[in-house]
Amino acid sequence: MTVTLNPEFAHEIVLGVPYVYWLHKQGLLDKVETSVGMKPFYYFCDNVEEKFTTRTLDNNAAGLNNLPNQWIHHNQSVTGLVGDASNGVLDYSKWTPPPYKEVYSQNILNKPYVVVNNTYNIEFGRNERPYRSFDIKILHDIFGYLKENGYIVVYKRPKNTEFTIDQNEQRTLSIGMDLNANVDGIGIINDYELCKYFDNVYLIDDLMEQSKSYNQTQLEIFSGATGFITPNGGGGILCAYFGKPVIMYVPDGKEKRPGYLTNETSYIKMLSNAKVYPIFDNPRDTSISNYDDLFIQIKKVFK
Repeated sequence: MTVTLNPEFAHEIVLGVPYVYWLHKQGLLDKVETSVGMKPFYYFCDNVEEKFTTRTLDNNAAGLNNLPNQWIHHNQSVTGLVGDASNGVLDYSKWTPPPYKEVYSQNILNKPYVVVNNTYNIEFGRNERPYRSFDIKILHDIFGYLKENGYIVVYKRPKNTEFTIDQNEQRTLSIGMDLNANVDGIGIINDYELCKYFDNVYLIDDLMEQSKSYNQTQLEIFSGATGFITPNGGGGILCAYFGKPVIMYVPDGKEKRPGYLTNETSYIKMLSNAKVYPIFDNPRDTSISNYDDLFIQIKKVFK
């Protein structure tokens, strides 16, 4: 069987990859056609064609209609669950997440490290500033706290040039948005520049080996992490693949629905049984992101 996919990243790693791996385990997989850069996610398949140079948010055109699960947020037609009980619950009869942690396992830094995953993209159907993001102030506080407690930090915020992107990411690139702030005594800096002020913080880009792709690098780095701090979204979902604590800041999105991130049979749990700590916020109501509960949870998990 040939599986063809070019949806947004989150849909591919939740709906597509576990189905393709299930086909592989059943001896039914012949070929995967996917987006450029995705081959490391299909390491188990010898015939992977990186065919697509753009992703699409149009599920009809993305190949999702050919999958057992065609919608990331629930599958009520199969599970029979309704209301809060259905949030995040899929049909798992043909769904097996690949063991990325075992396959890519290595501790590149040879020290305990936490991955801080960030994003700064325009959201689908939105014209406001990105809310699913960590600002300079909270990043400064996170980096400093983790340093005080003996952790190395690997910071990831893609520039949207490292892999195949969708329409939202394309729009973000075209506008040229930058995550920055005016820091007392320093001036205006962005988050990448902030990292240089901490000797315990490494940019994921700086850890890439010449012979390895961005996605292979992040799979290797994520596999050795002690835990993750991340907003919700595709990058946050990837964090849940590795069986380690995930503190997930959730200011927007379907993940705010009751039970979505806490149902024992939600896909976010089923990916690897990682402990997920959702931290909810309402910046659209207040126009201010409140990271207080996030920081409290970080202190509890990373002591």
